[in-house]
Amino acid sequence: MLTLKQIYDDKARVVAGLEKKHFAGAAEAIDEVLRLDGERKSAQQLKDAAAAEMNKISKSIGALMAQGKRDEAEAAKAQTGALKAQIATYDEKMAAAEEAQIKLLLTIPNVPYDIVPEGASAEDNLAVTIGNWPNQPMIDAIAKNGAVALRDWDTATDEKIAEERIAKSEKLPHWELAKKYNLIDFDLGVKISGAGFPVYIGQGARLQRALINFFLAEANKAGYTEIMPPTVVNAASGYGTGQLPDKEGQMYHCEVDDLYLIPTAEVPVTNLYRDVIIDEDKLPIKNCAYTECFRREAGSYGKDVRGLNRLHEFSKIEIVRIDTPEHSDASHKEMLAHVEGLLQKLELPYRILRLSGGDMSFTAALCYDFEVYSEAQHRWLEVSSTSNFDTYQANRLKCRYRRAEDKKVTLCHTLNGSALALPRIVAALLENNQTPEGIRIPKALQPFFGDDMIR
Repeated sequence: MLTLKQIYDDKARVVAGLEKKHFAGAAEAIDEVLRLDGERKSAQQLKDAAAAEMNKISKSIGALMAQGKRDEAEAAKAQTGALKAQIATYDEKMAAAEEAQIKLLLTIPNVPYDIVPEGASAEDNLAVTIGNWPNQPMIDAIAKNGAVALRDWDTATDEKIAEERIAKSEKLPHWELAKKYNLIDFDLGVKISGAGFPVYIGQGARLQRALINFFLAEANKAGYTEIMPPTVVNAASGYGTGQLPDKEGQMYHCEVDDLYLIPTAEVPVTNLYRDVIIDEDKLPIKNCAYTECFRREAGSYGKDVRGLNRLHEFSKIEIVRIDTPEHSDASHKEMLAHVEGLLQKLELPYRILRLSGGDMSFTAALCYDFEVYSEAQHRWLEVSSTSNFDTYQANRLKCRYRRAEDKKVTLCHTLNGSALALPRIVAALLENNQTPEGIRIPKALQPFFGDDMIR
């Protein structure tokens, strides 16, 4: 959550940032945070004054008794009793103001960095990189301008050329390929659990395992320490990384035990450092984890949820970093390069988007999405979000580090990214690599899959 120092240091910037995220009532919410802080401070001042007065009177009681002034001593005792009751009242007021302030702060999103583009939706996201894409005009546009807004994508790419090339390919969507090669059974998943819970079979299961091992091996080479965390977490962990209360209805909740199925390994892995003070020379911390992820995705309908496009349970490898404020930007760039390297090795057409304020997550200060192109569905599929959260999660988590120079304890920066989420990667691999002989496996994946084709 936002720190009071952030708000006091530059209230106008905080409000403007929240408005960039299209947070309704930003100015009013920040004013209320400050009012509650003023209320807490006022009660603290009154408490301190009462405590000082009580301490002064208490010291006089012994002297009055020694002088035989019993009545005055008893009156002084009564005064200290009244002051003690006042102090208890002030404590209650402070606690109530602080509780209300924290409750409000938990509902206020992170402030985006200045580099985040203005915009209300995905159409305002900026394409900043494109790779393995056959359409030269788009590459030229990005090279010239540094970024292209998605609302200008058709003009920049001459989309008709791509559409004509795709139409001639007559490629099948992945749900038909899954049936043709007996890779995934969506109906069996419905029978066992419900829609959004596919069953992977034979070569389909082997492809999943190959991707998981490939992504973990690449993370290991990049210096990430592998973690195998629980896939259920308590409410404190959900609040620590910002899924609660923001995404309460989107998480599977085990009500009897008050535990939540994780939507991403970000939650348990980042919470390893909740209430921890880290020595600066141990930073950056680099962790990765493979987990199953669970998302209710309530209200998702239509063609965008066909097959693997949107699931309730899916596999994902997450990379997480804990870093100093001075180095977190470099860490973020290294993470982006890592994810991009995975897509290059998988030989998939991809683009990197810098998300607009209105399309960013609740907790992110800066976020880049990676999308791969599906030649059968004629659309881009998101496969990773890689974010810098600044001190927002760390403040919730009380994740701090001790500076080497002056031993001062201060908040860390936290970062994470998908590297990668499997379902849409599998969809793109199947759709983009289909041949008359079968589905080609990219060279980098072949040692993990054990073959060069799905037949």
